[in-house]
Amino acid sequence: MKQERFEQAHREEWDALAAMLAAGAGDQRLPQAYRRVCQHLALARDRCYTAGLVQRLNGLVMAGHQALYGSTLGLGPQWGRFLAGGLARSVRALYRPVLLAAMLVALPMAILPPAIARDPQLAYLVESPQDLARMETMYQPGAGRFGRANQAQTDVAMFGFYIWNNVRITFQAFAGGIILGLGSIFFLLYNGVHGGAVAGYLAHAGLGPQFWPFVATHSALELPSLVLAGAAGLHLGWALLAPGRRSRAQALRIAAREGMPLVYGAALMDGLAACIEAFWSASALVPPAVKLASGALLWTAMAGYFLLAGRRRA
Repeated sequence: MKQERFEQAHREEWDALAAMLAAGAGDQRLPQAYRRVCQHLALARDRCYTAGLVQRLNGLVMAGHQALYGSTLGLGPQWGRFLAGGLARSVRALYRPVLLAAMLVALPMAILPPAIARDPQLAYLVESPQDLARMETMYQPGAGRFGRANQAQTDVAMFGFYIWNNVRITFQAFAGGIILGLGSIFFLLYNGVHGGAVAGYLAHAGLGPQFWPFVATHSALELPSLVLAGAAGLHLGWALLAPGRRSRAQALRIAAREGMPLVYGAALMDGLAACIEAFWSASALVPPAVKLASGALLWTAMAGYFLLAGRRRA
């Protein structure tokens, strides 16, 4: 349908919603009118109607949402709704960049360990000998704390380090999207290659019994956070490369708004992963079997959340 006919068919509904919003949120027809305009906004975006029409409909949708929900939901309930299903719905809505980001991280991690098992010298193409030697000291069987070169460092100090390191990596993966997505691709591949090389080298060195239990639990949060941040960056890059009938600035604003839930989720997972890594994963007192089992449970819970949370019955 051409835009002119679309506007003629629905202009009265939009004017009626604007009048309801001006009168207040007490009108019984407001929820139905709000849902209708949400549908019209989705159609306008899908059909690449002019930016003026999209902006008008978006303004009505935002005002309608505020009238219906903004006055009744505080910050706590908003975060509750976001975690209960909003984040998962946002991830599924951007499944294409999420899958691409996951592949960029997972493929090097899957390919490098068996390749290094056949030719250990490959690890030195990725990591320096000094870094690999330092990695070996971090996972010695007699260490009181795994994953740290300086055993005198406290769990609290390492928690702060992990927070800084995780946030730095996810920010790079997201912000790199502004360079037409190339920065996000680089950082996703880099971290996948780095992780695969370290895992392959330590397994070849016979330190797998210490290394795999160490990463089993917190990786269920740390790796998805990297994927989500990278996916949001890829979404930004694609908006710049293929803005459609919008200007690149408009396409970038829309992509940023759509990708921000993924960034919020990544930030939250970074914090939780740092807590687990510092106080649970590093401990030599927790049996390796318990760490592996808890890791399997958390990976399963994360997969179930992103696949099922927030779905409504037909």
